Amino acid sequence: MRVASLLARLREAFPGSSVRRLKEWLAAGRIRVNGAVVRDGRTPTRPEDAVTLGPPAAPAFPSPLRLVHEDEALLVIDKPPGLLTIATERQRDRTVQHLLRDYLAAGRPPRRPFVVHRLDRDTSGLLVFAKSPAAKRHLQAQFAHRTAERVYTAVVEGRVPDEGGTLASRLVQDRGLRVRSAPAGRPAVTHYRVVARGREATVLELVLGTGRRHQLRVQLAELGHPIVGDAHHGATRDPIHRLCLHASALGFVHPETRAPLRFRSPAPEAFRRAAGVHWEG
Repeated sequence: MRVASLLARLREAFPGSSVRRLKEWLAAGRIRVNGAVVRDGRTPTRPEDAVTLGPPAAPAFPSPLRLVHEDEALLVIDKPPGLLTIATERQRDRTVQHLLRDYLAAGRPPRRPFVVHRLDRDTSGLLVFAKSPAAKRHLQAQFAHRTAERVYTAVVEGRVPDEGGTLASRLVQDRGLRVRSAPAGRPAVTHYRVVARGREATVLELVLGTGRRHQLRVQLAELGHPIVGDAHHGATRDPIHRLCLHASALGFVHPETRAPLRFRSPAPEAFRRAAGVHWEG
């Protein structure tokens, strides 16, 4: 029984193609042996093995992210903590935008991600990216006009006495990028509702009325209940070694179909340990 390398089989099957082109097909995941994608041309094959050329394999979604929804106009992802949304002068490669750029560039046809909104590095949860300038403009208009729904789950220090309320302040960002309240700042509005109370912490549902940078962190600290893990804004507890803030719901109108969309991402299970209490959702 004659055994030949996969590359040798390909040279026999496609005599008009250069070795470079054959290796490109292998690298792109276009070669299948008995229906399975094989990328190594040194793989031994038997005469009865079926070697076929197919379309490029679908690009693998970047593992640090979780794909929630994707269509021709946009994609919604679940971001882990510790990952920037977009590049900075200090960090250009390990960002959500960079990971999605490589993923979309490998698609057919190749696309690029357009940033619609952001989450802080230490905040986890839902983000939407557009796949075209037109979709970006349509989605950003909804965020600017405050018609997009943005809901967060936070574990804060102490027992918040009221069942709910509205936090209203004016925020400024100084040259050191620190955000604080100031009379001449931009209006910031957050609506909150108590979800559960533990002995040392409270779980809050937070609905953004505005979307200022660090809005939730600053307003909750000024309320006297900083987010657990937010030492920068006065928190004294960090039981799970991360900021206990998660973008748990995101709603908007689809930029092309005009259908209303709403996505949910449950708060990480570790938030329950941080709060010392269990709750549904």
